[in-house]
Amino acid sequence: MKGRIALITGATSGIGRVTARELARMGAKVVVVGRDPVKLDALKREIGADTIRADLQLTSETRRAAAEFANRYARLDVLVNNAGALFGRRQLSAEGLERTFALNHMAYFTLTTGLLDLLRASAPARVISVSSEASRGGRIDFGDLQMERRYLSIRQYCNTKLMNLLFAFELSRRLQGSGVTSNALHPGAIASGFAMRDAGWFGALTRLARPFMIGEEKGARTQIWAASEPSLEKVTGKYFVRQRERPPPRAALDQEAARRLWEQSERIAAGAPTSPAPIGGRSNEIVRR
Repeated sequence: MKGRIALITGATSGIGRVTARELARMGAKVVVVGRDPVKLDALKREIGADTIRADLQLTSETRRAAAEFANRYARLDVLVNNAGALFGRRQLSAEGLERTFALNHMAYFTLTTGLLDLLRASAPARVISVSSEASRGGRIDFGDLQMERRYLSIRQYCNTKLMNLLFAFELSRRLQGSGVTSNALHPGAIASGFAMRDAGWFGALTRLARPFMIGEEKGARTQIWAASEPSLEKVTGKYFVRQRERPPPRAALDQEAARRLWEQSERIAAGAPTSPAPIGGRSNEIVRR
């Protein structure tokens, strides 16, 4: 990874932080996106990471983060879409989007598409989207992507993890021949801060299951490997679990659904404000991966 530039979301804690640290140890210049200035400064001191402050729940902020990165750097070798959350009750962002959908899917979509020109110019380059085996419980209802009817936190989380796969595979198809790869992965059930608070009954179950979960160091291995393994340079459109390719859920292979999701995401992103929204302080409403 020496001389390469990696941009990572959700890297101020959990497996994202481990990933940032290890890629930096391998020689990469690591840039992290986050909204907590205290955590960003701590990561800068710890591993020498560059930082971009942005609230990825907001499409306007995500768009600005992409533009800020492109203004600072002439290339991007690895993009790791890692930030994620689960909300115990339905909440809306300042832009009016359901927050699980906004952070888990729209942030991936908006940041990546905002950096596509730079990724193409940097080829060979990689986009890695952290999904989950929870995607197998997901369903895409194009009439209710933001779950306005009968919101259930774990169901919406599963839905957005399926969206991650549909997005990653559609991106791979759209980037064929460009030298930019797009893959997705499941990191495992991790004993981190994810779903430890404000996640309703799912959070309570997660706390009970914590002794049986893997640690953050082990949980980060697959995305570190996907970001750095030389043999994956030309591998694209795949789903990895425990550093091995695994068949994704059947629903993730629906190319028509992937196309529709991409088009709807474009429309949602186009309708978001263009000026940066204010960045708030910490919010204990969000349970991050």
